[in-house]
Parts: sequence; structure tokens; C-alpha cells
Amino acid sequence: MASAGPAPGARLPAFSAPRSSPAVPPIVVRVAVPSPLRRLLDYSLPPALAGGEIRGCRVRVPFGAREVVGVVLDTTDRTDVPADKLKPVRARLDPVPVLAPDLLALCRWAASYYHHAPGDVIATALPVLLRQGEAAGRRKLPVWRATPGGRGAPASATARSAKQAAALAALCAHEDGIPRALLDGLGIERAQLVALQKKGLAEEIEVDVEPGAGDADPVHAPLLAEVPLVASADQANALAAVRAQIDAFRVFLVEGVTGSGKTEVYLQLAADVLARGRQVLVLVPEIGLTPQTVERFRRRFNRPVVVLHSGLNDRERLDAWLDAASGRAAIVLGTRSAVFTPLASPGLVIVDEEHDASFKQQDGFRYHARDLAILRARNAGVPVVLGSATPALESLHNAASGKYAHLRLTQRAGSAVKPRMDVIDIRKQKLVEGLGESLLREARATLARGEQVLLFINRRGFAPALVCHDCGWTADCRRCDARYTLHLDPRHLHCHHCGSEAGIPRACPKCGGTDLVPVGLGTERVEQSLGTLLPGASLLRLDSDTARRKATLPRLLEQVHAGKPLVLVGTQMLAKGHHFPHVTLVGILDADSGLLSADFRAGERLAQVLVQVAGRAGRAEKPGQVLVQTRQPDHPLLVRLLKEGYDAWARDALAERRMAELPPWTRLALVRAEATRDTTALDWLENVKAAASALLDDSDLLLMGPAPAPMARRGGRYRAQLLVQAGNSGELHRFLERLVPLIEADPESRRVRWSLDVDPVDLY
Repeated sequence: MASAGPAPGARLPAFSAPRSSPAVPPIVVRVAVPSPLRRLLDYSLPPALAGGEIRGCRVRVPFGAREVVGVVLDTTDRTDVPADKLKPVRARLDPVPVLAPDLLALCRWAASYYHHAPGDVIATALPVLLRQGEAAGRRKLPVWRATPGGRGAPASATARSAKQAAALAALCAHEDGIPRALLDGLGIERAQLVALQKKGLAEEIEVDVEPGAGDADPVHAPLLAEVPLVASADQANALAAVRAQIDAFRVFLVEGVTGSGKTEVYLQLAADVLARGRQVLVLVPEIGLTPQTVERFRRRFNRPVVVLHSGLNDRERLDAWLDAASGRAAIVLGTRSAVFTPLASPGLVIVDEEHDASFKQQDGFRYHARDLAILRARNAGVPVVLGSATPALESLHNAASGKYAHLRLTQRAGSAVKPRMDVIDIRKQKLVEGLGESLLREARATLARGEQVLLFINRRGFAPALVCHDCGWTADCRRCDARYTLHLDPRHLHCHHCGSEAGIPRACPKCGGTDLVPVGLGTERVEQSLGTLLPGASLLRLDSDTARRKATLPRLLEQVHAGKPLVLVGTQMLAKGHHFPHVTLVGILDADSGLLSADFRAGERLAQVLVQVAGRAGRAEKPGQVLVQTRQPDHPLLVRLLKEGYDAWARDALAERRMAELPPWTRLALVRAEATRDTTALDWLENVKAAASALLDDSDLLLMGPAPAPMARRGGRYRAQLLVQAGNSGELHRFLERLVPLIEADPESRRVRWSLDVDPVDLY
């Protein structure tokens, strides 16, 4: 994982600015424009656009041959740009800043820490519509209403048209107006409204869209809509620890076994903060967790809750963003980019499943939302709670060193107990579509008792490869060093790395043979085989294919929560945060893939997934059982994890990382490059390494590589990488501050697409 947040008091890299000169234009603003430039651009601000605070306001400025929307970060009376070259701001889009000082500070720090273009960082912090220059106001809803003259009109005004009379009566009955969407349902046609408008009896206006019906009046309604649960001893201790410092910055790592009630701790802490009139920011790793988390908060509180994630349209996202900025939204809940949401009065930050790699952006601006959440809480002087059953090793290290307060929830809530975990050695077992007889036997018994079964395999599709039985040809992606995955619903070949698709060939393109065989297991294949192996059983599949549409995931989860016996097949979407009270058996079909990876984080990810998936079993009164199918039953990771738990395994893993001088004991940065020719990226990185080597002096930094990426060709481009290892953060950033300008000044850099990933979580 990433650094798990900057250490308090750490040196913050600053923007490099041009050297000042005595030339003094009237007013100069420094603007972050949406571009790869790692600096601000100077523009003159016409007096007509001055007045009030300009920092944090959007402006429209010339940039090359076009105009763009940028954000003012600074003002000055000095610039290196000659007066005749200094371009003026064309328009000021905001009378008051859309980005408050705290968010500007967060963006500036992030741009410096990740050595990224400030304009890209600012763009990440703004909703799409604001980036495009739209007004920073709630959307307007067109409605028709009766005019004062219409409300007092005599019957003779519409005597010639019964339809007009009926329409006017309906408008008079709705003083606030009737939205267009409801007019058809009332049988009111536009022609009738236009006729009334011409008579001065009706008018079409636009009104502000107000929050949905699920949000109660935050002033007059009581805070709680339901009574909190009685806290267990562990929960009470955790609550007391955070409450003791509720008005100060402190990082609290809440490590709770699956089903221990971490969400209840979040809810009770949120109640304390909301009672003080302050806001709560909650981050979750994926959209799949958002609906159930939102439902928990809305069910508990009579306060407005807004949601921000990539599944919203641009208008919905802007409205939620504005509600948070105004303070109208008491609770802001979202995925990674929600860390940049403005808050009028922040009181608490919560990062659920803090270990999850989804919090790290993997392209463009490669920030880590958990780490920025910590920084944001520090700047605001409020506590931040990191919750997980399987904390990142970096977070455990910070807790052991005293940087974080470590709070443990060791018991499941209520009468639930930890599930029993057993390994199934499948080396000599006959498998039917990846399922051993002992696992099938337990599944049948579980269904017969009226309980539910969860089968986990972290591969979607029908099969990860399509192979010709006659000659050995495989269906390889045309653009990647990867095989196509076979999908049957609908029928096609799909590359899960670049997204390209192809039809399923009728014959082998190499030998002409027609015996094309799917090899390996995916969720589709397991689901299909269960129809034969468990006849009559209700089957549900949950992966990113089935959950793509908005309404699908809630519908599937509703069936699971109904409690009827069924088999749920899915990927890691099932592993995080879901509460399935009727699941008593979890089967992990293939635990071996994570044991064979060369990535030093692979073991950590496997341990986290196994524990998280296992945690779906036995979360209510009935005990749970977890069966792990493996061909390596004696592997040290499995033995330690299953016998002694995640904490014991994590202690060993941290000791191994220390001996190997890997994070969190050292810091990493990855210079990535890609190009259309197979040697271009590698050759360019060799030149970068030569330039970087001259900067090392007597430091302990190591340069490893360059080498082709583990998947050398992806999306039609050849990829390579150079790894930088440093003993501490300060040493790393001092080096990168000198290296990045050299890279940018190198004309050869234009031949490649390059990026810098600070604290990478994925070396793939």
C-alpha cells in the first residue's frame, strides 16, 4: 500500500515558481490550467474582474490557440513574463471561490507530493460541469405555475376550452408549480399551457432543485431516526478513545474482525459530530459498497446524506458537491475522489476498508485517497478513523510506532462467532468444474438446512482462456500480452486489461480445427456447472458484469437478504463489507493464484481477500464454516493465516519486509513509460537512469531497472518501468524534485508517454 499518510510535521514540497523580476504588471494571477504542465501560468487580471477574493475562483484564459477554464491559486505583482507577452484573463466565472482555502492547500500539497501537474490535480477536485465552466449553482427545474392573474381569473377566461380550464385548475392547486415530467401524468398538454401563457394566466419558470424525499428537515427533525445498538465492550472502548479527542486531529486505526460492528462505531461517532452541527466525510473503496452504506446512514439519521461516485451523472455529482460545500449535506459519502469534496464544517473523516487498493488512483493523477484523507483531517484539526478487518501493513506499522492509535474489536457483534476455517487439499481429488466433492457435499447439506452458500472465485467470465485442442493455439488479445477471456453472456472474447473485444471463432485460425476448448474457471462457468451439480438450487452471480447496471446490485442483494436457500457465486465484490446473515458456508475455489505471484504485495492481498471473504460466513446466530481449496496446503501463508489469524501473519510479513528493505521500511517511486515501438520506452528509461545516477551523490537511493513491465504490451503500447527506492520520504522527494525537471526538459520525453507513481501499490 501507499505511505498511509504523511508524518505530522513532514516537509511539504512546494511548487517551483519562476524567479521574480522587477517588472510590475497591475495584477498578476497564477492559474492552474488543465494540462500536463507541472507549473502555474501567469496572466494579467483586468481591473473589471478584480474585487473580492480571487484565489480559488475559476477563470477563462487563453491557452495556446484555445480558451480553457483554470483556477487561480495565487496573486502577485511580479512575473518573469514580459509585459507584451502577458495574456489577460478573459472572464471570471465565480464571484466567490469555488475552492475554499483548505481544499486549495490540499490540492497544492498533493500536486507537490505526487509531483503531478497542478492543473490535473485541481481538475480532479472539481466536478465535470465546473471544469467545463458551468455556473456553480444547483440545477434549475422547469415548472409551470399559475400567474397571480390566473389564480384570480374568472371562469369566463377559459370558458371556451374545458382542457384549458382543467389545466389552470391543476396549476392553481399546485402553488409551487408542476414539473414538466408530471404534466403528462395529469393529462395536461403543452398546447394548453402555451394557450394559458398567451392569456397571461400561466407561466413557465425555473426553480432550484431541492434534496430528495429521503432527507428530513435538518433543523426541526430529531437527529436520530432509529435507536443506536448497545455497544459491546470493545466498541465502547473504541468509542471512548475517539470521543476523548473528538475536537482534535488523531488517526485511529479500528481493526475489527469481520462482523464485529465497525459500522456501528462509525454511526455512533457520526452522531456525536452531527450533534455539534458539523459534517462527516465517509470514504468507501467501491461503488458496490455505496448503496448499503448510504442506507445505513440514512436509516440512522434524520439528516441529509449525499453520495459522490462515478456512477452519478455530471449534474447529480455537482448538486451533491454543492450541498456539501454549503453545509446543507450533513453526511458526505463517496468513493476515492470524494476526498476532495468541500465541507463547510468538517468534524470527522472515516475511511472504511482502509486497506483496499481501490483507494489508489492507477492512472493520470496517481493519488491515494486514504493518505489524502489523513492529511485533510490533520489540516482541519479533526479525527480520522481508518477501519478494516485486515489493515494494510503500512497502517499496522504506523500503529506500532505510535503514529496511529490502534483500537481493536476482537469479537463479533451479538451472538455471532468466528467461522471455522479448514483447508481442502485438492491435489488428489477429482474436481468437477473446479469444485471438489467435499465442498459440494457441504454445499448440499447447507442448502438442505435452508441456509445459504457463497462460492468465491476472483475471475469473471466463463473461462480465462480459449485453446485449440488440436494445435494448442490460444485466443490472445491483439493489443496486450494477455489472453482473451471467454464470456458467454453475451457470447464474446474480452480482454480485461485493455477492454478490447472479439467474436468467438468457429474454427482455429491456425490449423482450422473446430475443437476449441475453454480452459480455466470464471464465475459464469461455475454458475453454469452448479445448475447440474446442485439441481434445483437457486443461483445468483455477483461480479462487475452482473452489477454493471444501477438497479442490478440492489436487486441481487435483496434476494440474498430475503433468507431463502441459495448459492451466491462471485468475485471480490462479495468480499468487502457485505452483511449476509444467512450465509453459513463459504467456499474459496482457488487460493493458489496469489501464492505464486512475484509482486511483493501479493501475499498481503491474498491474506486480506481470504479473511474478508471468510468473514461473510456465520454473521448471525448460526455458526459459519469456510473451506479453502488449495494444492499447497502446507504453504506458510495459509498455515499461519488459518491457524493464528491475520495479526500473526501480518507480524511475520512485516518482519520479512524489514529484512528485504521493502515498504513500509523504505519508500518507492516508479517511473513508467510506454510507446508504440517495443524498444522506445526501455531506451528512454535507460537515458533517465543515466541522468538520475548523476544526481545520487552519496545518498542511499537505489535505481532498479529499467525493465519491461510484468505485462510488457498493453493496449497496443509497450511498457517499461524504472523503480526508485529510498530510505525515507524526505530523501525520495529531494531526489524526485531534481529528477522531474530533467525529464521534462529532455526533448526525447516527447517520444514516450511517461508518468511518475509515488508510493505505488501495483507494480504491474
